[in-house]
Amino acid sequence: MSNTSTSFDSLYAHLLTLPAPLLPPGKSTDPALTDKISSLYVHPSLEAALHILNSDLPSAHFLARHMQNAPAYEGMYLHGILHRVEGDYDNARAWYGNVAESDVFLHAWPEDRGGKEGALGLIGEVEKLNKEGKGEKEKLEKQSVREIKAVVEWCVEKFGKEEWRDATKAWVKMSDEHRQMGEDMVSGDSGRRNF
Repeated sequence: MSNTSTSFDSLYAHLLTLPAPLLPPGKSTDPALTDKISSLYVHPSLEAALHILNSDLPSAHFLARHMQNAPAYEGMYLHGILHRVEGDYDNARAWYGNVAESDVFLHAWPEDRGGKEGALGLIGEVEKLNKEGKGEKEKLEKQSVREIKAVVEWCVEKFGKEEWRDATKAWVKMSDEHRQMGEDMVSGDSGRRNF
C-alpha cells in the first residue's frame, strides 16, 4: 500500500482487517499506518476514527482533544471510544453520557441496539473482560468495530471524504471547565493520570 495511492476507502478497508480495538494496546497495531492516515487530510473526526482502528490512541487523542465540546459531538464521542479502548472506563462513560442525545450517538446506538444503556453495557462488558478476564472477547470485538463503523459512516455522510487541509476549521474552543480539568490533570491531584 504505497502512500501516494492510498485512498480513504482502501485504507479504511485495510484497517477493518486488523485486530479490533477493544483492550488497552501496548502500541499501534501498525505504526507505519500513522503517516498514511494523517496524509489523507480527511476531517479530523474521520482521521481520529482511523487512528483508533489502528490502536494509535495518542494520535486519536490529539485530534479528539480539539473537538471535545459542542457542536463537535462526533469528536466528543470518539474521545469516549478511545477512552474505552485505552481502559479508562469511567472517563469513557462520562463522554458517552455527554453525547448520548447527539445525532452521531443515536446513529451508532439506536433504540433497537439498546441506546445509551446498550452503549454503557458495552463499556461495562469490556471492563469486565479487561479486569477479570470474563466475557466473550470475539463478540465484544465485533461490537467495538460496529460502533466505530457507525461513527465513520455518520462522519462520511456529514463531512465527506474530501481533503481538509486546514483542520483548525473543525476545532472548537475548549470550555473553561475542560481547560481547568486538563490543567488539573497535569499539575494537580484531581486527574486520572499521575505524571
